[in-house]
Amino acid sequence: MSPWTPDERDALLRRIAPDVKLGRNVRLYAFVNLYGCEIGDETSIGTFVEIQKGVKVGARCKIQSHTFICEGVTIEDEVFVGHNVNFLNDRWPASVKDDGTRKEANDWTLEPTLVKRRAAIGTGAIILPGVTVGTGAVVGAGAVVTETVPDRAVVVGNPAKVVRYVSESPGKSRVSNREGR
Repeated sequence: MSPWTPDERDALLRRIAPDVKLGRNVRLYAFVNLYGCEIGDETSIGTFVEIQKGVKVGARCKIQSHTFICEGVTIEDEVFVGHNVNFLNDRWPASVKDDGTRKEANDWTLEPTLVKRRAAIGTGAIILPGVTVGTGAVVGAGAVVTETVPDRAVVVGNPAKVVRYVSESPGKSRVSNREGR
């Protein structure tokens, strides 16, 4: 029998840098890696999640396991991020410059990404740099988001395309198609 409770054991397996700002009642599970970020009140961060410097995650969000949130991402309140979602912040990643020398921190352009209030991002989605996921929008599982997603839009596919819209009130389950039926 383990001498530790599950919460005590999880605490041993978390990597949280001293510069992380945690809100009230934040839930963190084992094997998270957080540094230089801000996490809002009552947010839950699942196991095997990495959140990099400069990221802001709002209140009452749920970030599922195996998700990567890189520098330049802002997630507003009450957002759901499914398992294994990946955010990108560099449109042209490379290890070296054209002259063959190693790329340094100032040799790339960070493109900020914004996920607005009450959006939901499905398992395995990839969010490219420089996009906004609108208020109450839904990104389908496995979608590759290459362009800004309008408020309350449901997008699926690669590249992600609008297939319908959710009701005017975020959080309700009623869905309509693009023609408004």
